[in-house]
Amino acid sequence: MSDAINIEELKAFLIRANVPHATGTAQTKTEADKSRTIEFAEGDYRMHDNFFGGEPYGGRLVIFHKEQPVFMEVYYGQTTKPADKVYGFLREALQHPGPNNPYRGPAEYTKGELTYKSTVSGDMASHTVKEWIYKNNQEIYWAVVVGGLVDQNAQGAM
Repeated sequence: MSDAINIEELKAFLIRANVPHATGTAQTKTEADKSRTIEFAEGDYRMHDNFFGGEPYGGRLVIFHKEQPVFMEVYYGQTTKPADKVYGFLREALQHPGPNNPYRGPAEYTKGELTYKSTVSGDMASHTVKEWIYKNNQEIYWAVVVGGLVDQNAQGAM
């Protein structure tokens, strides 16, 4: 690969790219297959997040650097309570990414009777994130995110 990816730059971009979705201000495009897409671009980076949602939900996020794919995540999750209240709280928690979890939210975030918790194994190169929301210590939401760097050697060559 001629241009090695700067991990700290990539991490900072991912955090900024996730803000519109976390704050509920992201523009979504409905695709022909009924999935939705959020895009965010800044400088040499571009994020493409395509997902199926309501309940349960799942999708995949890809970050491009100079139009080459460099990072990807796949995710799946669901709630056992009314989704609008749970996902509103989830978006709030995701506005506070932790230093070890730029992919999602902090290790723990509590507001009222709701608590968000997440665990991370790995790093930007390869990671798994598990997250939960509890209402009065009862699990009402869970999700798994798996991802990391992609296409670092071949850069699309076959």
